[in-house]
Amino acid sequence: MPARSPITTHILDTARGRPGAGLAVTLEFRAPTGWTPLARGTSDRDGRVEGLLPPDHVLERGDYRLSFDTGAQGGFWPEVTVAFTVGAPDQHYHVPLLLSPFGYSTYRGS
Repeated sequence: MPARSPITTHILDTARGRPGAGLAVTLEFRAPTGWTPLARGTSDRDGRVEGLLPPDHVLERGDYRLSFDTGAQGGFWPEVTVAFTVGAPDQHYHVPLLLSPFGYSTYRGS
């Protein structure tokens, strides 16, 4: 299996039963001075953003957040932000977003 970014995401449009393609995603880290942008990407036709960080990027323990520009989906949510904590920097963190016009959910994937 090829190396991958230590943080990945996947957007699924649960109302349409399709991937959330073409959505801009920003990854940030909470530094002592505030949120610091680390990477930006766009979901591919399968709704995945695989290459946010280089595969050899070493994560720091702490709080991260993914912000999804969901306004193009035409629902109630112009943006969805998911904050999470990296407690084990040597692990992979997959943070999917399940999106519908009037709700969303997320979970720690594999």
